[in-house]
Amino acid sequence: MATLYLASTHNIPGKFKNDEKIPSFCCECGIQPIPNEGLKTLRSDSMFTDIPTAILNRMKFLEEKDEKDRKDGTSHWHRLRQITPDTGRFIALMAAATPKGNWIEVGTSAGYSSLWISLACRQLSNTLTTYEIFPAKVEQAHETFSEAGVEDVIHLVEEDALKGLKEINDVSFCFLDAEKDVYLRCYELVIPRMVSGGILIADNATTHKEDLSMMIGRALTDERVDAMVVPVGKGELVCRKI
Repeated sequence: MATLYLASTHNIPGKFKNDEKIPSFCCECGIQPIPNEGLKTLRSDSMFTDIPTAILNRMKFLEEKDEKDRKDGTSHWHRLRQITPDTGRFIALMAAATPKGNWIEVGTSAGYSSLWISLACRQLSNTLTTYEIFPAKVEQAHETFSEAGVEDVIHLVEEDALKGLKEINDVSFCFLDAEKDVYLRCYELVIPRMVSGGILIADNATTHKEDLSMMIGRALTDERVDAMVVPVGKGELVCRKI
């Protein structure tokens, strides 16, 4: 975990030459910039610091392709329909905070969300098993993982997750981003197989609220989990196994 030292805008006698005032930083949160000498205390083991160029390049490629698909009328089944970058950071943070256990993803698409989770995999020396059923997207995902150099931490399974999930236990993290009609069934398969403290996140909880109303309602009233919808990206349903 990175060590961060914050400085205030008040004069700090003896800390800086001639007791100069640290320049203020235009930010409503009030966080101030770190003096140059303070930068030496930062460690580069943060997930989001020095992301490998190969991963960044593939992310950029997929982001541009996804945007193009949305604008040029590419059919629903051929579009990537991937998460937003802020959602990617969010799920990586959540994955990195989970207890020991198996990590799974339902709905790989071309592997964009998997790349974000791979950052947490590196951080915790864990692996991700991700399920995709459409051959064309499986091919794109294989290309993504190869070019990004993450094949050692991501296991891509070309299989219906509704079948594969029955064979996995001790789940500590699950990211769900598939066809909306399978969300509830996936939820009911994962939660009983999840360790205490495990996290399940489902994408599109806001943009597809009506389509997912049964699943969201189930989670929010399920005594096995604590759950809430977080306003990140397209809306993320976050459930923590009790």
